[in-house]
Amino acid sequence: MFNINHYFDGKVASIAFHTAVLPASIGVMAIGEFEFGTTQKETMTVITGALTVKLPGTDDWATYGAGEHFIVAAHKTFKVKVAAETAYLCTYE
Repeated sequence: MFNINHYFDGKVASIAFHTAVLPASIGVMAIGEFEFGTTQKETMTVITGALTVKLPGTDDWATYGAGEHFIVAAHKTFKVKVAAETAYLCTYE
């Protein structure tokens, strides 16, 4: 069954599901700045749009566009800036 989540007053929405291999979520982010925490290792792939991300342990921001991904270790926080509505796929390990 799907689990639908809304965050940041509805500016981020995701639908959790299970792939053939890993649990995952697919979602969208509205324009804004957000901070997320992880409980598991996450691999986030941008489907459309772009995410500008400040990963844990770094001082620099990096932008990931459609087809690109980044990885965040478990029990970390990361910041995201969204300049245009963006869709993503996140898998959890």
